[in-house]
Amino acid sequence: MKVKAIKTKFWRPSKDYLTVIVESVQTLLKNGDIVVISEKAISTSLGNIVDESQVVPGLLAKLLVILWMRLFWGFFLGNICRFKESSINHFRVYPLEEGASHKQVVLRRSGFLSALKYGSEGGIDISNMPSSYACLPLERPEVQAKIIYEELKKKTGKDITVIISDTDSTFSLNNFHFTAHPHPINGIKKFGGVLPFILGRTLKLKQRATPLGVGGTKIGVEEALLFAEIAHHIRGSGAGRTVWDMVDRYGVNLSEITWNMLDQVNHFPIVLIRN
Repeated sequence: MKVKAIKTKFWRPSKDYLTVIVESVQTLLKNGDIVVISEKAISTSLGNIVDESQVVPGLLAKLLVILWMRLFWGFFLGNICRFKESSINHFRVYPLEEGASHKQVVLRRSGFLSALKYGSEGGIDISNMPSSYACLPLERPEVQAKIIYEELKKKTGKDITVIISDTDSTFSLNNFHFTAHPHPINGIKKFGGVLPFILGRTLKLKQRATPLGVGGTKIGVEEALLFAEIAHHIRGSGAGRTVWDMVDRYGVNLSEITWNMLDQVNHFPIVLIRN
């Protein structure tokens, strides 16, 4: 395989992501190519975000931070799920105010079981986002994949495959694939909440990024998982794999990261794979 990560500017809300994608790959495409695009980049450009600083957390959200995140994840689940010591230490100091607002958003939009996850709860992600913003998952990623494919087909005439993917994990046991993400492709079972992640990590199952939508030339589930994982590894993590990485990078508080800071980082929302 030949793989190329394509650098673009950070996709802010109202960004014409279709034009960016076409301009980025139209001179490179050949028949049979696979174009993998980050769900978060598309969702952010569509304005599918929420300002968590405007959310007032309830008692349950506060208890989730203090008892569940700091204690249960910090002293029990973190070890069971084989996290690094640095990550476990982050659980133990999970931010009270910002964390409670985030959990409140998750409770409202995805439910209690999703709020038990440590991050990317119900596909809601705060990494590589500024200030107190959280990026929500695409409701119909398969539709977006088809829109992108049709635009590329119209402009280039090439027969390709477009995949929209997310870093949220899919675990595989032989030919059985499952994830906690709410909108995987057909062939991957979705189970809301924290249990899929705990089982997958505890049993050391094969863990890969999750394909959410496929447009163009049809491919199998195993191929989609392979391409999503390749794209995940080559595109890197932008300003940081987690919010703690972003805080360390910029030396500011969680809510002090700005759009301009993210503009200065290399972003690779598009990955071109030639099989």
